[in-house]
Amino acid sequence: MPLWENIAADIRAATGKQGELSGQVSAGGGCINQAMRVNYADENYFVKLNTASQADMFAAEALGLRELRGSQALKVPEPVCWGDDGESAYLVLEDLQLGGHGKPAALGEGLATMHRVTRQQFGWDTDNTIGSTLQINTCHHDWVTFWREHRLQFQLDLAARNGHGGRLQSQGEKLLDAFPALFAGYVPEASLLHGDLWSGNYAYTRSGEPTIFDPAVYYGDREADLAMTELFGGFSRDFYAAYRADYPVDPGYGVRKTLYNLYHILNHLNLFGAAYRSQAYRMMDSLLSELQ
Repeated sequence: MPLWENIAADIRAATGKQGELSGQVSAGGGCINQAMRVNYADENYFVKLNTASQADMFAAEALGLRELRGSQALKVPEPVCWGDDGESAYLVLEDLQLGGHGKPAALGEGLATMHRVTRQQFGWDTDNTIGSTLQINTCHHDWVTFWREHRLQFQLDLAARNGHGGRLQSQGEKLLDAFPALFAGYVPEASLLHGDLWSGNYAYTRSGEPTIFDPAVYYGDREADLAMTELFGGFSRDFYAAYRADYPVDPGYGVRKTLYNLYHILNHLNLFGAAYRSQAYRMMDSLLSELQ
C-alpha cells in the first residue's frame, strides 16, 4: 500500500471518519524530519515523515505529547496515529493552526503549572530521542546519578566514539566526578519536562494560545527545562517573570543551568560536528572553576 494510502487508513481507523486524503503541502520542517500538511474528511492534519528506522522515535514522541497533554497546562498537539510502511515512518498530529501572537506570561505560567506535575522517580516510561540521538530514560531515585549516567556520561561516550577525545574527555571526567557538589542543599523534584524547550519548539495559535511541541519528555529537575530556554534565546522577560512569580527558582540555578545546557551542546557536537566543541570546552571550564 502506498504511503499516503496507509496514512489515510490509519487516520480513518483513529478518527472513525470516512474521507479522502488530499492537499499534501510541505510545511518545511527541521533538520531531522520532513513535515507536511494534509486534509482528510475536511480536517487538517500535520504529518511528520522520516525513514522507517525512525518509527520508534515517532512512537515515543506520540507518548510524550500525550504525557504533556495530560498536564492540561499548555496547548499541545494531539497525536492522531503513527506507524510505518516498511520504507517511511510517520506521525500524524492535530494541526493547531499556529502563527498567532500571544502573551509570553501565559507561556511562563503554563510551564510552571506543567512542572508541578511530578513523579517519585526521575526518568520516564520509555527511552526517546533528543534531536535524533537516543535519550535514555531508565528511572532512578537519585537525580545526580540519573544526570551523570544517562545524560552527561552518555553524551561523552558518544562523543568519544565520534572522535572527540583528548581535552573533551579529560575535562568531562573531572566534571563527572565533581558536579554533585552543585547540588549541595538542593534536592529537585521529578517534574514533567518538555526536554527540548528551545524557541523553535513553542509558538502561539492563531487565537493566541501558547503551545509546545516536538518534545523529548522525561521527569527531571525543572531547572533543566528553564536552562534550555536560555541556551539559544527567544524567550522574553515577561515569560521568565511570570514563571518565577508562579514557581520561584533556587539561587543555585545560575550555575547549574550551565551543567544542564552542556548536555544539549554535547548533543549538538555529536549531531552536527566540531563547531560546538569550543563551546563545550568553555562550559566545562566554567563549571570546573565553580567547583574548585
